[in-house]
Amino acid sequence: SCVGLRNLLQGLNFSVKYYSSINHLQATCPCSKIKAKKCHILNCSGCTGTRRTAPPESILPWRFFSCKEGTRISSKRKPSTSVVTPELLHKNLLKSEQENWNDISPIYKPLTKRIKEKLEELHNKYTFNSESPRMRFGENVYFEENGCIFLSKADDDEGNVDILFSTDDLGFSDAFIQRIRISPDQRYMAISLKSESSEEATCVIMKLGHFPVVEKVIPSVFSFEWATSDVLYYTTQKNLKCQNVFMTTFTNQKHTKLVYTEQDARFFVDIYLTKDRRFLTINSNSKTTSEVWLVDCRNPFELPALVQARTKGVIYHIEHRNDELYILTTYGEPAEYKLMKAPVASSSKENWQLVYALEKKTKLVDFEMFSDDCIMFLKNAGHLYLNAISFVSHSVQSIKLPTWACEFELESHPEHTTSTCYFQLSSPVHPPKRFAYSFKENNLIEQAVQEVPIITNCHTTRLLAKSKDETSVPITVFHNMNSKELHRKPLLVHVYGAYGIDLNMSFKEEKLMLIEEGWILAYCHVRGGGELGLCWHKDGCQHNKLKGLHDLKACIMLLHELGFSQPKHTALAAASAGGVLAGALCNTDPGLVRAMVLQAPFVDVLNTMMKTHLPLTIEEQEEWGNPLEDEKCMKYIKSYCPYQNIKPQRYPSVFITAYENDQRIPLTGVLQYVQKLRKAALDHASRTSKKGNWIPNIILDVQANGSHCDSSWEHSVSE
Repeated sequence: SCVGLRNLLQGLNFSVKYYSSINHLQATCPCSKIKAKKCHILNCSGCTGTRRTAPPESILPWRFFSCKEGTRISSKRKPSTSVVTPELLHKNLLKSEQENWNDISPIYKPLTKRIKEKLEELHNKYTFNSESPRMRFGENVYFEENGCIFLSKADDDEGNVDILFSTDDLGFSDAFIQRIRISPDQRYMAISLKSESSEEATCVIMKLGHFPVVEKVIPSVFSFEWATSDVLYYTTQKNLKCQNVFMTTFTNQKHTKLVYTEQDARFFVDIYLTKDRRFLTINSNSKTTSEVWLVDCRNPFELPALVQARTKGVIYHIEHRNDELYILTTYGEPAEYKLMKAPVASSSKENWQLVYALEKKTKLVDFEMFSDDCIMFLKNAGHLYLNAISFVSHSVQSIKLPTWACEFELESHPEHTTSTCYFQLSSPVHPPKRFAYSFKENNLIEQAVQEVPIITNCHTTRLLAKSKDETSVPITVFHNMNSKELHRKPLLVHVYGAYGIDLNMSFKEEKLMLIEEGWILAYCHVRGGGELGLCWHKDGCQHNKLKGLHDLKACIMLLHELGFSQPKHTALAAASAGGVLAGALCNTDPGLVRAMVLQAPFVDVLNTMMKTHLPLTIEEQEEWGNPLEDEKCMKYIKSYCPYQNIKPQRYPSVFITAYENDQRIPLTGVLQYVQKLRKAALDHASRTSKKGNWIPNIILDVQANGSHCDSSWEHSVSE
């Protein structure tokens, strides 16, 4: 499945981060970051977090700016006549927060120890004997485990394997494998490696044989594909931007040349190989507009051919079958995804013919092409569906997936002639289960690969809250069926609401731990996200951003009205761009929650969008607007921006995690947010010095390791 496509479907946030496991983009972390150690073989993406960023980005597909604040400067400090530079201010704020963290963190050590032991127990329980994804080419099977890539034979029952690559042996011990591409004749293998502390990956090309050797190392690579057995196309990434495509050859006359350059800073470039390997596509996408160029893999040295010139508001992605292009696009009305087709020789949009259109308020989650069929994974009213479209019989088969399922992940299908599609289903509290869909039998088969304990005591409820404008907003709720007096139980509310990206609802050990300890988990699918299709995102971005805030408030109020906890037992969790709505709610309705947990949050929208020197500001204008040129936009952003609206009042307690190496969210902004918030809370306490007056804990933990919402299992479990 194509990373580029998954990212495209997830809101075209190509300010990404990395490739997500097994071909998809996972919105890595809008709510949580603890994740199992997975291998990321054969995928177009490697967003173990993300990567949801990621993000082609299995790539973490989202842009996450965020600025925070730091701490108060003691009033006892003598005035200094020296100039306080921004660098010195940053250094002082960081030092102060680190000292504050060192003073506070010992209080939580006993609780931390117990939680860590429980999480490790659950992690071992649900990942034990889990099988790494396999990629089969003829008789050969490739797979990755613990930083090594292995080769085995499909018919070998004795477990004999050859080691083709090891991160440790080649000096990449601090890196993990993101993506693997095998050349058509299996003489070469291209691998991307990424460390936690960097957004950029390194591509290593191995020449395979009895003694595999390193043929070439290319730094700062984002995506790559083999056009032929000895011609590799790749894109380079710099400052979170990807705008150049190169071709490098491994023939007798080795050379590398620039093939394509994107001039518009709003666009991000990645490459993808059609499932039948006939065309390599160069995809240039902004968050609202696409343009695709084709490289004929039979003639990889010829200039790329344009499919359709970019048209504002039209997104499209290309597949190929029998000399026809199959186009997944938003072209036409309504502006939701449709499957269309056109002859290769006449590919402009005037010649696009409709094959299949999605129903209203349906989210296209992923798409996979096969020789005579294609699969669409859809989300409607909170439920997942599989639609199988036959190009031979011109029929559509729709299957509703198990009601407990909230997330799915396609497995790699390098041979497009296969008659079976494999994928995994999960939920925040249900470990992944493997399923297969047979095109021939038109049935869904649960694969009993391993003994996974069945979660029998967790109840899933789907609700609809009425927002301020009467729009119905979906909520997914999980709680222990044995819990009594739910109004007394603690509630953890999750929100994201940006870039057309769904809340991350894949399995997380810590979510299951909370359920077992009596917590209620609620996921609010507010506008700005993508749960109900492209219009759901459009209705919650730019001048509609406040609708997401109104949705969140309505969701929390409905939960309390229905007896799911109460304000004094409610916490709100958000990550990255989800920090906008979470932070805004704490300014407008701080009494709805008792605590807020933010991970690398975007909390200073206005100042960030005024700084065009930042790498992502220009492309982010399609999500937030351009306050530099539009005064109305500036006033609107200022009306909801968390940093701009802090005021003396009783705030909930706040715990923020930030990352020193986060390129998307400047640490200085995070420090400033914390400082301003803490001052406002103390000002309020001093003005209302009543007996029993409550002062919130406002804590910032700055992690030296990890980058935006991305870290190893060991670091994430400690966090």
